[in-house]
Amino acid sequence: MHILIAPDKFRGSLDADPVCDAIEKGVLQALPDAKITKTALADGGEGTAEILTKNQNGRFVEIDVKDPLGRKIKSTFGLSSDGKVAYVEMANASGLRLLNTEERNPCLTNTFGTGELIAHALEQGAQNIILGIGGSATTDAGTGMAAALGFRFYDDKGHQINPNGGNLIHIAHIDDSSVHPLLRKCKIFVACDVTNPLFGKNGAAYVYGPQKGADEKMVELLDQGLRSFSKVAERHFGISVETMPGAGAAGGMGAGAVWFLDAQLQEGVRIVMEQLRLPEIIPSMDLVITGEGKVDTQTLQGKVVKGLAKICQQAKVPLVLLCGTLEITPQQAHDAGIVYAASVLNRPMDLETAQNEAYERIVENAYYLVNLINRVRN
Repeated sequence: MHILIAPDKFRGSLDADPVCDAIEKGVLQALPDAKITKTALADGGEGTAEILTKNQNGRFVEIDVKDPLGRKIKSTFGLSSDGKVAYVEMANASGLRLLNTEERNPCLTNTFGTGELIAHALEQGAQNIILGIGGSATTDAGTGMAAALGFRFYDDKGHQINPNGGNLIHIAHIDDSSVHPLLRKCKIFVACDVTNPLFGKNGAAYVYGPQKGADEKMVELLDQGLRSFSKVAERHFGISVETMPGAGAAGGMGAGAVWFLDAQLQEGVRIVMEQLRLPEIIPSMDLVITGEGKVDTQTLQGKVVKGLAKICQQAKVPLVLLCGTLEITPQQAHDAGIVYAASVLNRPMDLETAQNEAYERIVENAYYLVNLINRVRN
């Protein structure tokens, strides 16, 4: 039996690689002669750059950048073995995980550090950049990133504006006369895992602002800023993103990448799976096992599970799912092409216990799952 193990991380508990190992351990306890292929997955969010860099036998480049509040930190990006493709992860420079709870304020944070990563990748000779934009601490529509690449922003009186979420509403003019000379020589693809518009009730501020530290007044200010800046950017670039799915991703970085980087927004999981050649690998499998910390309706709208399910359905290979929290119905699982889905939790427990026991619970459930499948097959 040839089994592909291809999970995402269990957020807060295990990265995708140890999830792979836990599933493999359980599978081999049930079926010692199973042939196993393992690959960690991501959907464009945290972990994407690492997975793609390792897949390409690449190397990691460490540089100093500014964090979301302008403090100097060490950060990394990946380069493919031939140096032609860079893998940049927004979370490594502008991520929410870089701030403690008291520091979270999307009116003050910016994406300058992400721009520094991109600039350094360009200077390393990258001809293509894959930019993962999940996990951000910002709602600045990519203006901080743009500033690191030479763009300048001014108010209606000609005063230069320091880009951040709270200042978007004051920007009246964009100056691109000093943009990094290598930027237009590089193709940039954005791995985007959400489809939210830039502004409005389903936009970047209202949906994601609160988790980044925004209270009700901040959310309103940020949304007004995104609306206002959208008009300025549309006038400058001649590109409207008002109805563009994903424009609101990562605090408007989706829109900013289109404006400032001339980037293409693509489904993050699709980029990852194509880079890992999963459409070619899956048809030769007997079973695919995936996993994720929490599976809900959002999981079925562009995440790892949805991407895998689509390929598995086309290849007529069964897909099974192990997770921490399961919040989809049997009908939703069936409609998504998932033949089996289960939480790995074996009793009522608090979050800390669930996180601490995640590895053991995954091993157990992988064993029970494969043991059952093997008995049914035979």
